Amino acid sequence: MKSKFNLATVEPDSAAVFSIALSLWEICEKQSRETGFNISECYNGMDQFMREVMRIANQFEDWACRHINFDEYAEVWAYDLGDNFGKACLSILSLSCLMEFSENDCLRVAFELKLPVIACGNLPVPIDLTACNSVPAAGFCKFRIQTVRDSLQNNEPTPFVAGDEPFDENFSNFYFSLYGIESEGILEHIADRRTYEQVLDLAQKIAPAIAFPASPTFTTKCEH
Repeated sequence: MKSKFNLATVEPDSAAVFSIALSLWEICEKQSRETGFNISECYNGMDQFMREVMRIANQFEDWACRHINFDEYAEVWAYDLGDNFGKACLSILSLSCLMEFSENDCLRVAFELKLPVIACGNLPVPIDLTACNSVPAAGFCKFRIQTVRDSLQNNEPTPFVAGDEPFDENFSNFYFSLYGIESEGILEHIADRRTYEQVLDLAQKIAPAIAFPASPTFTTKCEH
């Protein structure tokens, strides 16, 4: 099980790779029997299909070691993947399109599996965090950081939230908005920043003791 590890030391696990490949293989075989889909014909032989399954398994495990916060993960990694990866993968791509599986699909599958994804760099991870202002009698009792994207149709900002397609071509790249929240619950937009580090720095300048995390983690269950 991968848990309580330093994120920088997490290395790909062959047991996890095996579990991913087996899970995907089994659900593909099941779907092909139920639908009459010819896997061998589609992939120019079962050996090529097996290569695609193993490529996906290795790619996802490598991606997960770089982007999943295992300190926030409570399951047994290889068992969880063995039980759920195949179904999650085929909810993203059809059986005939596994050769198209990419790093973008790793994120989509991670969302399907409700894994704790680290929000860092350019990875489009939706964040919505609220923290109390420790300054007494301040104008804003709380502050909020939220991911936002601009619509390419009307240039209007739109919150980027859980359930949204992370790579939607109808929107700009995501950025971070900082809001102040009054005691009545009214939000006031303060500023936008390109990165989480930049918006966190701004929030800390306004309220030095603000308790936003240094590196937030997202899952569809909760945010930290």
